[in-house]
Formats: sequence, C-alpha cells, structure tokens
Amino acid sequence: MAPEPAPETAPAPDAPTTSLSHETEAGTLTIHPVRHGTLYLTLGEQVIWLDPVGELGAYPKGQAVLVTDIHPDHLDAAALSAVRADGAVAVGPQAVADQLGEQGSLDTVLANGETTEVLGIQVTAVPMYNHHRGPEEGKLFHDKGRGNGYLLEVGGKRVYFAGDTACTDEMKALTGIDHAFVPMNLPYTMPPEEAAECVAAFKPAVVTPYHYNDSDLSVFDKGLEGSGVEVRRAEFYPPEPVPPAAEDAE
Repeated sequence: MAPEPAPETAPAPDAPTTSLSHETEAGTLTIHPVRHGTLYLTLGEQVIWLDPVGELGAYPKGQAVLVTDIHPDHLDAAALSAVRADGAVAVGPQAVADQLGEQGSLDTVLANGETTEVLGIQVTAVPMYNHHRGPEEGKLFHDKGRGNGYLLEVGGKRVYFAGDTACTDEMKALTGIDHAFVPMNLPYTMPPEEAAECVAAFKPAVVTPYHYNDSDLSVFDKGLEGSGVEVRRAEFYPPEPVPPAAEDAE
C-alpha cells in the first residue's frame, strides 16, 4: 500500500495562513477561515460552511451548512441564506431551529451526542457550554445542551470545531482528533491558558485557535510547548475579508 500523503507544511505559529489542508482518503480537505467563527471547508467540488455570518455573497455557495449556536456571531439568517446552494442541507441544534422559524429553516436538527451523515461526511454534535461564566449571577453565556460543537469524520480524518465553549469534560474525552479548532475569548469561552490545558488533555495532532478576538495567542502557544500538539495559526481577523472572487480578479 502506498504511503499516505503528508499534510501541507505547517507555518510557524506566528505566521497565520489563509487555508489549512489535509489529505484524506476522500481527497484534499481544505479549511478556509473567513472571520471570527466563520469558515468553510472544501472537499473536491463540495463546500461545507460553518456558522456563516456577515456579507458572504461573493463566496462559494455550500451544499451543506452547520450552525453551532443562536448568538449573532454564529447565527445570521441572511448569511445562511446567501451561502446555501439549491438543495443544500442545513444542520444545527433545536435552539437554532426555533430561532430561525420558517426563515432559513434547518433540514436536520442534532442534539448533543447525535450523529448524521452529510455529503458522505459523518457529523457528530459535541456539547459546548460554560461551567460558570455568564452575563450575570446565575446565568451562563452558553447553557449545556443548547449549542453544538461538531466532529467531522471524512476520509479517515477527524476534524473538530469546538464552537463557543469552555473546557468541558466532553472535549477532554475526545480521541484520535487530527485537527481541532478551539475558541479562547473572554468572557464568553475561556482564556488561552485554559484552552491550552484542555487541548493538552485530548491531544489532537494539530490545533488552530479561532474565535479568539484580541486574546494573547502566545500564551496558548506557550501552554502547549512540549505537549506534542502542533499549533497552526490561521488568519481569522484580516483587516477586511477578501472573498475568493475578489482574489481571482486581481
């Protein structure tokens, strides 16, 4: 059997990239950061969006869309509509379905722990929640059971998008993750040192910070030194998002 092609050469942690790729048995899987928690994946001719938010009309339309939560930096009905190709499948938790109503309604509702198949990709909803951080005493920014992180299994690779979450037991229990995307912005999720501690617990082969705003990512890098986890930075906060159509026109 021929050896599996290696992933693309990783940039240094202080050199953000505009895409991240893995060779899978189903072809090249490429993750394209857009901004904050918004990104899309390409696998051959297939496009899968995660949390489309903002002006995305010039970006490629997707055959599938995954939504993690109801907050406006993750759920944007207009953006969801803009990136859905005809017949596209939209997946999200019940809270997202309730908020959308008839506008951009979901095709598949997934509760924490449930799995579905989308475009030949196995998608599992992983709990995402806060333990104690919230807008006021007795309330949390993210209640357990409301939102979903997503574990995608495609062509022998396992890619995890944590969503808006603190370091949970369910995250620490994950195994065999090839690439994890983990948030770290206070007060809504967790600080970089907590994120690093969590990542060191489940040891993905590669981790990329996203949804980090002005967090000090050097603290995250330092916390993972010697862990065996490779940190790859991606550009989630460009000065202005540059859609592919604009890039091609240059």
